[in-house]
Amino acid sequence: MLTIGLTGGIGSGKSTVSAELARLGAVVIDADRIARDVVAPGTPGLAAVVDAFGADVLAADGSLDRPALGRRVFADPEALRRLGEITHPLIKAETARREAAAPPDAIVVHDVPLIVENRLADAYDLVVVVGAREEVRLERLVRDRGMTPEDARARIRAQATDAERRAVADVWLDNSGTVEDLLAAVDAVWRERIVPAHDRRRTGGSSGPRAPRGAARS
Repeated sequence: MLTIGLTGGIGSGKSTVSAELARLGAVVIDADRIARDVVAPGTPGLAAVVDAFGADVLAADGSLDRPALGRRVFADPEALRRLGEITHPLIKAETARREAAAPPDAIVVHDVPLIVENRLADAYDLVVVVGAREEVRLERLVRDRGMTPEDARARIRAQATDAERRAVADVWLDNSGTVEDLLAAVDAVWRERIVPAHDRRRTGGSSGPRAPRGAARS
C-alpha cells in the first residue's frame, strides 16, 4: 500500500485533485467526510457532543447544527479543546478502519485539510499540496461560496501559509490557472511520481528516495 497525504488551503482546488485521483484509481479517504460521519445522528460521537455542549447544538431534525457549535467553540479555546477530545479519537479510529479496509496493494489518498497545522506529514509516503495565489483563492471563495472578501481573507489567513505547506510538500500542484491545467498536472504526477512509487512498493522496494522537504516539484 502506498499512502498519500493530500492537502491545500481553502479555495486551492484540493477537492478537484481528490476527485481526479479517485478517477485514476486511488482509494480516497476524506477527513472532512469522516468528521461529519462520526457525529451523524444516532452515533456515540453526537451523543458525546450533546453531553458536553447541550441540546442547543442540535438542529430541528436531530442532526448537529454546525454553525451553532462553531459559535460555541471557536471563541472559546477550552471548548474547542473539549470538542477535539471527543472527535479526534473517533476520526482517527475511523480513518484507520477505512485504510485497513482498502486492498493491500491500493494507492490510498488521505484528503486532509490540516496536514500542516496538525503536523501529520510524516504519516504518509508522499505529501501532495495544492496551491494557488491568494488573489485567485479569494476570487473563487467570493464567486463560488458566496463569502465576502473579508471573510474569505480571514479564512485563508487562519490557515497555514504557502511557505509552511511547501516545507512539507513532496509534490506541489499550482492551481492558479484553469481546471484543465490542474487535471493535466494531476495526471502527470500520477504517471511520473505516484505509479512508479507504488510499483516499487509492490515489488518489495521502498517508495523511492524522498527529495528534501521543501524541494517539491509541481
